[in-house]
Amino acid sequence: MSAAAPASRPLPVRVHDIELQLRAQLQPTYLEVLDESAAHAGHAGANEQGFGTHFRVRIASPAFAGKSRVARHRLVYDAMQNFIDQGLHALAIEVVD
Repeated sequence: MSAAAPASRPLPVRVHDIELQLRAQLQPTYLEVLDESAAHAGHAGANEQGFGTHFRVRIASPAFAGKSRVARHRLVYDAMQNFIDQGLHALAIEVVD
């Protein structure tokens, strides 16, 4: 009889990986990604590592031209879906001009 495999925990998401993903998907002209996880220690969605769960993205992209605020945010969320699946808990989006 084999032992059950331990439950796997999602790995913390990293700023560098988010930057690479957003650059590939949205070709931003401006991009700043901030990990604000440490400020949320003890809150819902935080992890023991203190990073990789709560982020702020400031972004400008030609992909946003002519789109509403909601549509712009949806583009960012769509680009970030794999990180959300990995444990990203909160994402603040600031579209800049």
